Amino acid sequence: MQPIQLEEAIADILKKEDRFEPGAYFLVREALDFTVERIAKENKSEKRHVAGAELVKGFRDYALQEYGPMAATLLQDWGITKCRHIGEIVFLFIEQGVFGKQDSDSLEDFSEIYNFEEAFTAPFKPKKTSNPAA
Repeated sequence: MQPIQLEEAIADILKKEDRFEPGAYFLVREALDFTVERIAKENKSEKRHVAGAELVKGFRDYALQEYGPMAATLLQDWGITKCRHIGEIVFLFIEQGVFGKQDSDSLEDFSEIYNFEEAFTAPFKPKKTSNPAA
């Protein structure tokens, strides 16, 4: 999809739906591209449909890669606070014709694949070390 079409689709969504900030939609789109490319590279295969759980995991990895320790704060500011929110954005894109869907795809495919808060904060928490001198 061309950038201007994506922007128009997001603007149309935002007229009806205000739970998520515009950046959330762009991030989900970028995370989908990231996930499709990663899966194709890992499997040495053609690009293929991405399942909900695969996208949620790719979303986590992409957000951490791009935003590091700020990912948790940014996602919260944009209204994405649980895995299901990623699915809700995906299904809003499907309604707009931005994303395709298989008959077997459902919103439940995105439900709580991991603990959202932990996924975006744990990588940046200090590691516990034992102090042998103590």
